[in-house]
Amino acid sequence: MAAVLACGEGAVLSHGSAAVLWKLLKPLDGPIHVSVPATSGRSARRGIHLHRTQALAESSPSSSYLQQGGRRGRLLITRRDNIPVTTVARTIEDLRRIEFPPRLVRRAIRQAELSGLRLDGVESDGTRSDLEAAFLDLWRRHRIPPPEVNVKLGRWEVDFFWPAQRLVVEADTWTYHRGSVAFEDDHARDLDLRAAGYTVLRFTDRQLEEEPIRIARDVARALGLSQLDC
Repeated sequence: MAAVLACGEGAVLSHGSAAVLWKLLKPLDGPIHVSVPATSGRSARRGIHLHRTQALAESSPSSSYLQQGGRRGRLLITRRDNIPVTTVARTIEDLRRIEFPPRLVRRAIRQAELSGLRLDGVESDGTRSDLEAAFLDLWRRHRIPPPEVNVKLGRWEVDFFWPAQRLVVEADTWTYHRGSVAFEDDHARDLDLRAAGYTVLRFTDRQLEEEPIRIARDVARALGLSQLDC
């Protein structure tokens, strides 16, 4: 709040600082990010990263959005804990604009989805972890047909699914699969899916890091692809 007040009228918390306020990311080191109108005469202050921007409203026919500057506009400014801040959608848009680390942008989007926050116009890859996103990137790099992500098959939800080939791929990490209950659930899931006629492949984060080509070839073979694009 102090940083926003120090930057005068029209100032709002934005970018990484807004993501932290929305609890989309853990606290970040460095200055507080504040956006001000492009016409603002405010100069940069110590400990504050100042962003000058056009009016934070865009033309939209929807009546559910804030009217700002005498016209209807997409809601891009709101308050959280009484602090003026960019909306979740605008915050993510700003992070992309400044080339924020992609993994942190994906994390912010996933957290917003899990929290049920409004994400107008924000595209999501459907993943729920950095590991799942890394596997999706592996499919893209080797031109493997894109799977459906986090699909419900019977009583189980699977990470990646190619319906035409009835192929399921699960991405495992030690953090979430080290307990005996998780271990038993994984094997019960695999048995159920195989009994229902699905092929199940399971890979770990370490395999993804150390043997990505081998994983890609294994998946390509299961999909019946004649050649892997390396």
